[in-house]
Amino acid sequence: MSFKQTFDFGSESGEDAVDSTEALEARLSALRERIISESERTDLLDLAKLRLDEGEILNALERGEEAWKIVRPIFDLFVEAREWELAAEACDVLSQSNHQDALVALANGIWLSVTFPVNPQVTTSLLQYVIDDTPDDSDGAAVAAAVAKYVIDLRADEDSHNDLSFFATQMMGEVARRHSDINSQEAFDQWARKLELDDPSKFLVRMRNVLDVMAQDDWWIDRDALRDQLPE
Repeated sequence: MSFKQTFDFGSESGEDAVDSTEALEARLSALRERIISESERTDLLDLAKLRLDEGEILNALERGEEAWKIVRPIFDLFVEAREWELAAEACDVLSQSNHQDALVALANGIWLSVTFPVNPQVTTSLLQYVIDDTPDDSDGAAVAAAVAKYVIDLRADEDSHNDLSFFATQMMGEVARRHSDINSQEAFDQWARKLELDDPSKFLVRMRNVLDVMAQDDWWIDRDALRDQLPE
């Protein structure tokens, strides 16, 4: 679970904001001391996970440029180690850094998290950014929501499937209301068929096209080589 999911950023007063910043700075300092103390005796991947946490805290402190410089090389390390979920999580941090290539990072993360069997919560979190930032009348949000629902149904375990599936259904409904003012099950079914959101062979291709636009050919991975390594 990422740092931003476990820390309360709901402060409203200036005093609370100062307290939150001070708490974040303290946590950052403690984490950096741990990284230094463990650098010689800790596995490289374990150290990279700590640096990923460091990047999340830096983002929370609105120090995105620092976060990018730390986490971007870590992404390459995770890919080399075939740690796909960690690579996708690194892209999540990078996409929230406000760096000029944040959208490229998001595209790379979504591609990895859809292609490989990572935790569907990670995939859904990344796709949610697309849904939130896509104009209401664009089909991109609908496609992203359909992919999220598909990945959840395909990969979620018994313990998490009901909650995640309910969330995905609610997300689809909200996208339908934004996109076409859909407010009934019958209208939703017609809308989904019209946009081919009931056919994975169609909406997965459309998601790939959306990612190509987001990445602008700046792929950090060899997608063809990785696809060739996938089981039939």
